[in-house]
Amino acid sequence: MVNGPLLGKICMFALPLALSGILQLLFNAADIVVVGNFAGSTALAAVGSTGALINLIVNVFIGLSVGTNVLVARYYGAGQQKDLEETVHTSIATSLVSGVILIVLGILLAKPLLSLMGTPDDVIDQAALYMRIFFIGMPVNMLYNFGAAVLRAVGDTKRPLYFLFIAGVVNVLLNLFFVIVCGLGVAGVAIATVISQAISAVLVTLCLIKSDGPYALDLKKLRIKKDKLIGMARIGLPAGLQGAIFSISNVLIQSSINSFGSTAMAGSTAASNIEGFVYTGMNAFHQAALSFTGQNAGAGKYHRIGKILGQCVLLVTGVGLVLGLGAYLLGGPLLHIYSSDPQVVAYGLERMLVICTVYFICGIMDVLVGSLRGLGYSIVPMIVSVVGVCGLRVLWIYTVFAAERSLFVLYLSYPVTWLITALIHFASYLVIYHKKVKPKIAGQQPAQEQ
Repeated sequence: MVNGPLLGKICMFALPLALSGILQLLFNAADIVVVGNFAGSTALAAVGSTGALINLIVNVFIGLSVGTNVLVARYYGAGQQKDLEETVHTSIATSLVSGVILIVLGILLAKPLLSLMGTPDDVIDQAALYMRIFFIGMPVNMLYNFGAAVLRAVGDTKRPLYFLFIAGVVNVLLNLFFVIVCGLGVAGVAIATVISQAISAVLVTLCLIKSDGPYALDLKKLRIKKDKLIGMARIGLPAGLQGAIFSISNVLIQSSINSFGSTAMAGSTAASNIEGFVYTGMNAFHQAALSFTGQNAGAGKYHRIGKILGQCVLLVTGVGLVLGLGAYLLGGPLLHIYSSDPQVVAYGLERMLVICTVYFICGIMDVLVGSLRGLGYSIVPMIVSVVGVCGLRVLWIYTVFAAERSLFVLYLSYPVTWLITALIHFASYLVIYHKKVKPKIAGQQPAQEQ
């Protein structure tokens, strides 16, 4: 990551990462497709209505894995083997502790929070059941996320792809078995998800144990080093809090969608799942910006930082336009995979019109955040994102949406807040670049790489 031309390396890094995410979404989509076709639109709405709430509870802990990514990339780029080893072991130990905490939170808070969201009576019991089973699998979920963060930070995005493929195939087969053969409905897809996550967690752990690099995992050395945890938290906690606060706005939006009934909820669920493929394709370049910036900053190659951002922005814009417009144009057939109900399809298309066609703006916003965090600045993007996305969406719901209660107006809050927040992130990046990065470039010898 720290030598030679960037474009090809960014693409080689991002492609397996995008494929990993898309593969994961395909298998998650299998949950929704199986439920929607074999357990009905109410079960589909139940599974879909939990997404924002799950993210609200989980995102603070997932944010710590961002801290893992940045610290591992920095120590790996700088060749600081002892710090790298301690960070890896602290990260894995933290993942397991986080998973246990999340089991308790998820089981206790599932139904009360669903009630606060105004989840309809015909949906809430199934949604609560899905959440409780899902959270039982949190230790393995966290273990995979932190382990994969270590591998991606050192440039290995292929093996997480292989692990997800294996786990995903198991997930699909178990979905069909538990839902169609056993008739377990939402409980069946939740159980299948937990089992498949356990498989991916075991595979990523074995991969780290068998690695011969400085990031190899030794289970006997698993312990939390205070300084490394603080370093992870300094970068990752703001990212996690940002994600959690994002989820508050998304919970409010989901609550507003819930007020239109279970059919609208099912349509939004299906459309949101399709949008996830677009987002995952773009998010690979957020991860690339984060890891490449982190490694080059660690290696003192500050003259490459601006090039990394520029190329990631161009790539994410192209991918976002192609995937977003393609998803909307094929929206009818794609939504029919999830449900044959024409009303569900109509509700889904309404959402995709507003979001998919301009989704690339969200991709640009995320790449800017990745670059800032890769440089070690996590508080600034957190504050900007919280105010620009969460704050403005809440304001939108209580003003614009309150005046014109329609799903179109509600969904419009997404692109409006993306654009405003991306512009503020760009201004923040320019300030930090000119104050912190440019002086370091001026103090170095001219770069030899092209």
